[in-house]
Amino acid sequence: MKYASVTDRLASLGGQKWELHSLARSLVQQGRDIIELTIGEPDMQTPSELIEIASQAMLNGRTGYSNGSGEANLLDALSKRYSKRLGREIGTEQFLCLPGTQTSLYTVLMGLTETGDEILVGDPMYATYEGVISAGGGKAVPVPLHPENGFRIAANDIEKHITPNSKAILLNTPHNPTGAILSKQDIIDIGNLAKKHDLWIISDEVYEEMVYEGEIFTSPLAFQEFADCTVVVSSISKSHAAPGFRSGWCVGSADFKARLLPLAETMLFGNQPFIADMTAKAVSKPSQAAIEMTARFSKRADFVFNTLNDRAGLQVHRPQAGMFTLINVASTGMTGKEFALDLLENGGVAVMPGDSFGTALNNWVRLGLTTNDESLQNACNRILDYTTNHLKNKVAI
Repeated sequence: MKYASVTDRLASLGGQKWELHSLARSLVQQGRDIIELTIGEPDMQTPSELIEIASQAMLNGRTGYSNGSGEANLLDALSKRYSKRLGREIGTEQFLCLPGTQTSLYTVLMGLTETGDEILVGDPMYATYEGVISAGGGKAVPVPLHPENGFRIAANDIEKHITPNSKAILLNTPHNPTGAILSKQDIIDIGNLAKKHDLWIISDEVYEEMVYEGEIFTSPLAFQEFADCTVVVSSISKSHAAPGFRSGWCVGSADFKARLLPLAETMLFGNQPFIADMTAKAVSKPSQAAIEMTARFSKRADFVFNTLNDRAGLQVHRPQAGMFTLINVASTGMTGKEFALDLLENGGVAVMPGDSFGTALNNWVRLGLTTNDESLQNACNRILDYTTNHLKNKVAI
């Protein structure tokens, strides 16, 4: 039997990137003592207030069909949230409500790009970006993110990769996996570049509420002059510790929403009403869950930096936001994947190989900051023991 070409394009872009995480889980199930630092699962339960709203909404009959745009109460809450944040009116006619950031990004890319279109995206990048770009026949064009520039994507580096086939610039700020935040000037430079070359700006801002103290987040949507070419995707998965509820949205111009609405209606008719009620409450005020998690993640990032940086040749990148930190393991003579696999087997710690997020992190690994403090301390001790003792003995042999 024959399959559609999309299955070939995505054959290596799905769960294979999480192979080490799956291996770690299987070892845990076998009874092995493994500290998992692989994925970005919030370190707390979904706030009971939100669960109660969803539960009561179901009991009240909010289980029927929605519509392609989303429930009116959620659209109103999103309009108020963005209008207040950006200082200008962002109307309900500019939003589409969808199941999480992933579905929102998929919908946006399907609606804005054609087969052969090139999407400029920073390398490293979130592991699913290549897949959502390739699904519609687009091509991801990696733009190297340099450690010496804080892993922030730069307009001059983007411009070097622009061709007649370029269609959009995909931003992720705050960034996964590096925790980098684009500055106001970065955004202005990229926005001007996008206008110059008639490119869309697609901005994934799912970590917007998880910015560390002293850091400043700026969205390209904040600039009126870039409004017509900017689309933002986000969700409550990270900020409200609610990844399983799959509740997200995209926002752009009113014309953008009108053009993509039939596509959203072809896929599904809005998110579930009872989840919309919960989400409307969630986005109506700053997330206390995000405030608490961000304080913990920032503290843990500092701990990892102070414990491992410049120890046994390891170099730690200090993030500005989010749930992760990076370690450069080049001094070990191993790639990030080799290091991660050997650390899992001989050190009892599961980390993500950097090349799961792009070639620029070939000599890096990503550590999740979502485990408890004691487990993270034990993990760092194991990593130090592994690098100073096991690797040393391995080289000696």
